[in-house]
Amino acid sequence: MNISEAAKLSGLSAKQIRDYEKLSLLKPAARSLSGYRHYEEKDIERLHFIRHSRDVGFSLQQIEQLIHLQDNPRRNSREVKALTAQHIETLKRQIERLEKMLAALQRWHDDCQGNDCPDCAILEGLNKESG
Repeated sequence: MNISEAAKLSGLSAKQIRDYEKLSLLKPAARSLSGYRHYEEKDIERLHFIRHSRDVGFSLQQIEQLIHLQDNPRRNSREVKALTAQHIETLKRQIERLEKMLAALQRWHDDCQGNDCPDCAILEGLNKESG
């Protein structure tokens, strides 16, 4: 199948597929005589793996590690679990930071009168507080 079909089946754009190939997350596609990329089912499976990994927030570097582990028949699940545990901790820190941001914004929003007066708790909060 060509890159457009691979993009449709994988839920990725053709550009993303080319980028993943350049980053060596996907093996270079076979080429037709006219130079068009040709993808097989195994390539679509790898693209699904990459897309799902991105969907849960793994970085490209982490995805590269996961792919190496996936391709290694002598891997142990301990390595995969450790990488995932590290990612979970990173996500928890990001969520905590986002919750703090949300709380500050909500507090400023709630304190703002939203009327014709020039006083604004949102602008004051942005001027005074840091994340």
